[in-house]
Amino acid sequence: MLVFRHLPRGCLRGRARRLRVCCAATLNSDAPATAMILILEILETIRLLTCPPNRMSPHFELSADCCASEWVGAQFAPVSGTCVRTRLLSQSLRRYGARAWLLVGAALLASCASEKPMPGNAPPALTPAQGRALINRALPAAVPDRAGWVTDLYAGFAAQAIQPTHENVCAVIAVIEQESGFRVNPAVPGLRAIAWREIDSRAEHAGVPRLIVHTALQLKSSTGRSYSDRIDAAKTEKELSDIFEDFIGTVPLGRKLFSGWNPVRTRGPMQVNVAFVEQSAAAKSYPYPVKVSLEDELFTRRGSLYFGIAHLLGYPASYDRYLYRFADFNAGQYASRNAAFQNAVSSASGIPLTPDGALLPHDSGAKGSTELALDTLAGRLTVGASAIHSALEQAKSKDFEQTPLYQQVFTLAAAADRRPPAAALVPRIKLHGPKISRNLTTDWYARRVDERFKRCLDR
Repeated sequence: MLVFRHLPRGCLRGRARRLRVCCAATLNSDAPATAMILILEILETIRLLTCPPNRMSPHFELSADCCASEWVGAQFAPVSGTCVRTRLLSQSLRRYGARAWLLVGAALLASCASEKPMPGNAPPALTPAQGRALINRALPAAVPDRAGWVTDLYAGFAAQAIQPTHENVCAVIAVIEQESGFRVNPAVPGLRAIAWREIDSRAEHAGVPRLIVHTALQLKSSTGRSYSDRIDAAKTEKELSDIFEDFIGTVPLGRKLFSGWNPVRTRGPMQVNVAFVEQSAAAKSYPYPVKVSLEDELFTRRGSLYFGIAHLLGYPASYDRYLYRFADFNAGQYASRNAAFQNAVSSASGIPLTPDGALLPHDSGAKGSTELALDTLAGRLTVGASAIHSALEQAKSKDFEQTPLYQQVFTLAAAADRRPPAAALVPRIKLHGPKISRNLTTDWYARRVDERFKRCLDR
């Protein structure tokens, strides 16, 4: 949808497939409106000569709230809630000259641009056989147990009513390639050192002396070997997780004292975080039989793919590139949209913010930097402090975009920058974790996956 919104300084936002011209009810003169209507007329006249039929909508709409009689010289014919301009093209071109063609050029470039459909669109539904065939073609040539991957990937899409389009399938495949190289339970180099470092870190954070923890792990486990020996010998995340679950369930007060101490928090071929599984399962039932626990299901191929697809594609987002979904997979759903919001807050307030996508502090009841910056805009916003905080609490929901706070901040940012602010930004986050030893960022991760995604599309 190509959208022209009349902001204080004006803005132009492009998106292919459909054209709709909108304007605010606060227009005080006919000039901006007439210019927008001029674009509509010219496009109506030359669209079939300029754009291939499969690249442009068969009609254009002018929203009903633009039907204002005070627009001098404009003639409208209301049709089904829309207004169609009837003025002759030749008269308008003579009146506005070169400036009109500049506007038209920008509009045509946007409306004729080829854009790959995003998960929120509705492409023609595929039959199960077509969906499996598409997945099979998209998989890398050397993937082992190809039939098994096809089955579990298709089931993950079907169980959540997400279309296995070429783009959606390649997005999931790109993440799998990046996270595990299609190995369901891969060996982790240096796992022994990683495990003990994480155990010591958790002990320190919990205020438990390291000596006590290490002594407890010298106890014999259910296999006859000490937990410590088993940790030293573990090669995969599944083995290490099983050791901790055994320990927590066996030692006295283990569940009370060591619950949450399992250092393996991301699991399976898509490396889905345990926290997301808990959140997702609360909203929607898991469709497969659970042998041990939902968290343990992440170590299975079907479980990791199911929750991985949900994390990557199972939420509505207005992104124009899959790059932002890849960033969200790493940083959390809607993190890219929220980072753009923080950028808009910076533009509107003049206060520098790190666009990390976290609108509220994770572990504190105090106001974060984003909320403090918004407080300085109090005189220019129509929402109070309580409404600001309530809106920020919707940061992990699509509904955040419908709040007056979100919309007013972007309007102020557009006026300050004299251009429309970005609707999505890759969050600026430095990655930390027990398995990360290099200086990596969310930007690095998202772009690396995006490269794999593009190669998959070319297969």
